[in-house]
Amino acid sequence: MHDFRIIQAQIINEGKITKGDLLISKGRIQQIGSDLSGHPARHEINLNGAFLIPGIIDDQVHFREPGLTHKADIHSESAAAVAGGVTSYMEMPNTKPPCLTQELLAKKYTLGKKNSVANYSFFMGAGNENLEEVLKTKASDVCGVKVFMGSSTGNMLVDDAATLNGIFSKVALPIAVHCEDEATIRKNLKQYQEQYGDDIPVSLHPVIRSAEACYQSSSLAVALARKYGTSLHVLHISTARELGLFDSHLPLEQKKITAEACIHHLWFTNEDYERLGNRIKWNPAVKTRADREAIRKAVISGAIDIIATDHAPHTLSEKANPYTSAPSGGPLIQHGLQAMDAMCQQGVFSRELMVEKMCHNPAKRFQIKDRGFIREGYYADLAAYTINEQETVEDDALLYKCKWSPFSGYSFPNKILYTFVSGQLAFEQGTVHRHVKGMRLEFER
Repeated sequence: MHDFRIIQAQIINEGKITKGDLLISKGRIQQIGSDLSGHPARHEINLNGAFLIPGIIDDQVHFREPGLTHKADIHSESAAAVAGGVTSYMEMPNTKPPCLTQELLAKKYTLGKKNSVANYSFFMGAGNENLEEVLKTKASDVCGVKVFMGSSTGNMLVDDAATLNGIFSKVALPIAVHCEDEATIRKNLKQYQEQYGDDIPVSLHPVIRSAEACYQSSSLAVALARKYGTSLHVLHISTARELGLFDSHLPLEQKKITAEACIHHLWFTNEDYERLGNRIKWNPAVKTRADREAIRKAVISGAIDIIATDHAPHTLSEKANPYTSAPSGGPLIQHGLQAMDAMCQQGVFSRELMVEKMCHNPAKRFQIKDRGFIREGYYADLAAYTINEQETVEDDALLYKCKWSPFSGYSFPNKILYTFVSGQLAFEQGTVHRHVKGMRLEFER
């Protein structure tokens, strides 16, 4: 007896869309076929032609636990994740205290095991003075090492040249970097503070955290990676200029240097600051329409390998502060899939490419074991959604602890129906089954 039989799905997987059925037992996909209706199962789900994709693997989230749980926590944000079709995530170390020791990393894994509805992994944080701790990180059970080459929430800036050389030359795991040149940003900020004080118009955010600041830092990271043969992953590319640093010809499996784009840099432009203000204040900043179009093209060309959310919630009261004290970041994980499919419906991307960048490639890039694809024997991490229904983003329906979204009031031309996490039905027609427990991700390295 199988646990679930999923029938009449349009399966988007490995570059194709096919009609088919799935059988799920003991957490894994047991069989894929054109007609499995005769196979016994405890539960049947008829998708009636809705899309079925591998569960999304989000390689950049900030769930704020420990220490910043007035904004978010692992349980609330992982519930929002599965409601958005995200079945696995990799969480960043800029918590309070920052995750800079093996002991603190172990404590985060304990929290994940206890509280996460989705599958989880946590980045080890690098600072200016903890290289010895970083080098203790085991490649087989941690997604990677995070380096802030530009300060953001929870200031973990790494700006010491000797430390950067040590990290890039000695760390064998994937190194994920936030790239913005701090000196350039400080110079720009000082100029506008002299003019406006602390109440700088947020429309100047992409001028202060400029394209030049991004390029200086990204080019340094890429140069260091090329010098030392480092496995480098550059997060949230926000400018057209940076795209020339990345190879669009090699397949992902042959790359040591990869790049990520985030939903907000694919969706918003600097024209949206007037309407949304600090709600779309991110680091790196949302920039021009030309930058957005270039990043979209880079997703298609292969210069950008992965699409993520950079889910980074803050409270609305914090966001209401003047520019210099309003934190950067925003909640996105509950609607990332819907936003991407909306862009597919607009003709920006194909659905096959969307699945490649959000599901397959994160699994490949981080060498995640048995996830990221709809394959027999793989874990049953799955998301089903329909384009026959619309859904308007209403704050009351948000599962984020912060209870707001930059998409509030927007009507998506699609709706998430079901999410399976390691064979467990975690989200069903608007309801998260919060008793579901995700698994710690394993890595084949």
